[in-house]
Amino acid sequence: MIDRQRLEEIVREAGQIAMRQWPGHGHTLESWSKDAGSPVSAADIEVDNFLHRELCALLPAAGWLSEESVDHPERLAKGLCWLVDPIDGTRDYIRGRTGWCVSVALVSERRPLIGILVAPARGEEWSGTAGQGSWRNGKRLVASTRKQFSGSRVPADWLPEEDQDLVMVDKPNSIALRIAMVASAEADLVATLRWGFEWDIAAATLIAREAGAAVTDAFGKPLAYNKRDPRAFGLLVSAPAIHRDAIERLAERAEELAKPPEDQTS
Repeated sequence: MIDRQRLEEIVREAGQIAMRQWPGHGHTLESWSKDAGSPVSAADIEVDNFLHRELCALLPAAGWLSEESVDHPERLAKGLCWLVDPIDGTRDYIRGRTGWCVSVALVSERRPLIGILVAPARGEEWSGTAGQGSWRNGKRLVASTRKQFSGSRVPADWLPEEDQDLVMVDKPNSIALRIAMVASAEADLVATLRWGFEWDIAAATLIAREAGAAVTDAFGKPLAYNKRDPRAFGLLVSAPAIHRDAIERLAERAEELAKPPEDQTS
């Protein structure tokens, strides 16, 4: 069995490493753009190195998949794998905003067993364990129970014309934190219609599912993790009663957008 207390200590310390460079506290931060155009900072790399060292020491049998590490295919032969985003929401982090977190999941046979999000700029620690529920700052989470699709709260900066019947709420840059908002009933729906990566969502989707939310890809199919290609198209996390309506609303757009992307250039 994994030492759960030590795991939480490691992720918490990773959050503090990030806080010590966070521009929101006036720190000067080195940052640049990766080949794909997404931002990365010196803090991302430092947190990634720390988590790799500590998590692999905590559970040597587990593989490793992280946004900021070279992918080693030997992870596929292991029953367990760490899925890590050292700083999810790097744009908010670099701008000194609070919408970022450290995301760590332990996956077994393509399903998350444990998920932890630490958002120190918000004073939040989220966790979930398969079959045992999920919590924020020690309080048990109960996901949104909204019954009517129209009027659903969505973390968004804007809504397309066909979705004007939805209600925008605060949108952190971190997709993990947006998913967690459904887990805490602060939002009713989070949907993406783009290609993304497993490390962005593994921890948060477990937390949402354990809180009672419905969690699928954009077509309503189950999610899988620690795949050879860590990309997947679309995500849909919602109150269970509106999930089918959300799939129907997004179906035509999802079909149009779900063309395979070019080869990964991480």
